[in-house]
Amino acid sequence: MPQSKTCDARFLKTIEQRLLWLSHWMIHNANNIRPKVDGIKIGGHQASSASMVSIMTALYFSALKPEDRVAVKPHASPIFHAMQYLMGNQTREKMENFRGFGGAQSYPSRTKDIDDVDFSTGSVGLGVAITSFASLVQDYIQAKSWGADQPLGRMVALVGDAELDEGNVYETLQEGWKNDLRNCWWIIDYNRQSLDGIVREGLFERVEKIFEAFGWDVVRVKYGALQQEAFQEPGGEKLRAWIDRCSNQEYSALTFMGGAVWRKRLLDDLGDQGDVTALLDRRDDKALAALMENLGGNCVQTMAETFAAIDHDRPTCFLCYTIKGWGTPIAGHKDNHGGLMNSTQMAQWQAHMGVPQGQEWEPLATVEAPEALKTFLSTVPFFAKGPRRYHDDKLAVPALPAPTEGEISTQMAFGKILDGLSKGDSDLAARIVTTSPDVTGTTNLGPWVNRRKLFARKAQSDAFIDHKIPSTAKWVFAPEGQHIELGIAEMNLFLLLGAAGLSHSLFGKRLIPIGTLYDPFVQRGLDALNYACYQDARFLVVGTPSGVTLAPEGGAHQSVGTPLIGMAQDGLAAFEPAYADELAVILEWAFDYLQRDGEGDPDERTWLRDETGGSVYLRLSTNPITQPGKRVNEAFRQGAIDGAYWLREPGPNCEVVIAYQGAVAPEAVKAAGLLAEGRRDIGVLAVTSADRLNAGWTAAQRARSRGNAAAVSHVEHLLAPLPSHCHLITVIDGHPATLSWLGAVQGHRTIPLGVEHFGQTGTIGDLYHHHGIDAASIVEKVQGLTAGRKIKAGIHASL
Repeated sequence: MPQSKTCDARFLKTIEQRLLWLSHWMIHNANNIRPKVDGIKIGGHQASSASMVSIMTALYFSALKPEDRVAVKPHASPIFHAMQYLMGNQTREKMENFRGFGGAQSYPSRTKDIDDVDFSTGSVGLGVAITSFASLVQDYIQAKSWGADQPLGRMVALVGDAELDEGNVYETLQEGWKNDLRNCWWIIDYNRQSLDGIVREGLFERVEKIFEAFGWDVVRVKYGALQQEAFQEPGGEKLRAWIDRCSNQEYSALTFMGGAVWRKRLLDDLGDQGDVTALLDRRDDKALAALMENLGGNCVQTMAETFAAIDHDRPTCFLCYTIKGWGTPIAGHKDNHGGLMNSTQMAQWQAHMGVPQGQEWEPLATVEAPEALKTFLSTVPFFAKGPRRYHDDKLAVPALPAPTEGEISTQMAFGKILDGLSKGDSDLAARIVTTSPDVTGTTNLGPWVNRRKLFARKAQSDAFIDHKIPSTAKWVFAPEGQHIELGIAEMNLFLLLGAAGLSHSLFGKRLIPIGTLYDPFVQRGLDALNYACYQDARFLVVGTPSGVTLAPEGGAHQSVGTPLIGMAQDGLAAFEPAYADELAVILEWAFDYLQRDGEGDPDERTWLRDETGGSVYLRLSTNPITQPGKRVNEAFRQGAIDGAYWLREPGPNCEVVIAYQGAVAPEAVKAAGLLAEGRRDIGVLAVTSADRLNAGWTAAQRARSRGNAAAVSHVEHLLAPLPSHCHLITVIDGHPATLSWLGAVQGHRTIPLGVEHFGQTGTIGDLYHHHGIDAASIVEKVQGLTAGRKIKAGIHASL
């Protein structure tokens, strides 16, 4: 057994050095060898990669199992690609094209890289936090009868120390504590250098207390094997004490300057003490530099032993002391975050690494016993089963009847439709998991939760039920529960939706995640929402209540720009239905759309993602409006899905079309009725999704520019019959730019109405009138068209 461990340690050291070289050569090739197309720096973070190489080698080639999942810190991407290249999961072509079009990505990407990426990374802190929620999702799945066979893996984040400045990390810690987080490792690359400087002294002592307060084990990995051996020598304790006293800036500077400077400084501070001087004299300058740079996180042997010592499932934070740029000529320099080795430095370093000219891309160059290493690599548990992308069968979507009330809001209709699902026993209902940041009841998830319970790893009683105190909220926590309650942190909501929305791929068990939040607070979680969509996670997010329609709550609780967010966010199909039957049709479509095979980027011929699927955003309202009655025709159903349909068909001599989206429907209908007394053939266009209308229109234009003259979008079909003199009045309880583009489709003059400024408290009528989106304002704008034409005619006559 000892011989085997020694053998493994030797292999790990060899792998570490190969990954260090391949990652740095890939970056050097991109910046200094590959032909330059423009003057933009390519970059690649050599120093940030070097500080992680020992940690990642020990983790992937010694500690991990196939069921474990890892979020790699963004700036360690080159090490990740080099590792996958070594294992045959990445191509030389993409390595040579690192940070180029179609090449290995700057930061690991599930959708754009071919290697086995578990979690995309990019915006710092998000890759860290999602591992906590992935662990929660894993526990949720295993607690269910259909997921009990799911093997438990560790959800691991490789963390840059500067990422701990991100507030969402601490929001996540709190949520993890509340949900009894298990099987989660955060491995911190504590190189003490960020983009702008050196990390503040003593910072992690504070951070460490925070981790411990939330129930995490904290493991400090400060000294490597060489240092630990030196500490056993006479004078070693004095050397350890000096290392502990040395400031971050000083340690970094001494590292950059090298062995001779290390010797002088240590002799100045610790010399003439006999045993310390002898300890230093036993090492030449090169060996002394290696000793002082052998911090725990830069020692693959120490890291492997540290990981192997963890024999529990408690969340664990590893604080790994490292040197930024370790093992390279730029180690320790404060400017090395974005710095690169120049050609001279690289040539010298290549000689130092022993890589022959012409073999720079050879995975096993410099390896003395390549066959033995290949045998070892073939037995590494994490890679033994190949790529770990799983799949799960699609779930049949049952019919979703619309509520039959004569007057109802879309928010209330959403709750009723979901409650209808909760009463059934469909496979789809069993896989739905709902979540909300402390607004479960006020976003109409209450009936669903009452029937389907809240999730907890262990059952918890409700004191109100125990004491028979009447309450509409029957909050029962149990392993079979299907609602995960969150605190007031929208970043956590979208991170949980992102993790749950990848469950079919990460764990082989499909979930249908539904998250609700107040629509104005979508903006509080935008970074995490974008991150979830970038990974192609599949979820339904319901923003409700929305707009100035939430009148008494004031401007801070009224959303203006969210319809534009829905249009702009890739991977998210945004809808804003006005009526309950529209919502039922859209939800039925959405539950299928979430499950469509979206591996990789969508093909441009299906840019709407109708084949590849995506996530869905519903912008709903608390304003109850009169319903139009039962509608069963196919034009209505398909129009609601494609983005619009004629609520009132325009006549052949139509002068005005009112196009609306969302809860302002009654104002548009009322205005059309008033205008019909003096104008002919007025049309009313019910827009359910400006997002899908616009995406279809731009896709059709692209197709026509490439030779497909038959490509015509849905909105072009709708507006084509309108005469050229027809005017469009668009209205929405949101930013008017959402619909203002409709005039460009066929060249009709357009007057966009909407909300451009913060609202205030008042009644719905007060605010609709204040912002000019009520029926009277619509009529006023149409009447202004006549006056405008007369003025224009007068100007032409005078000329």
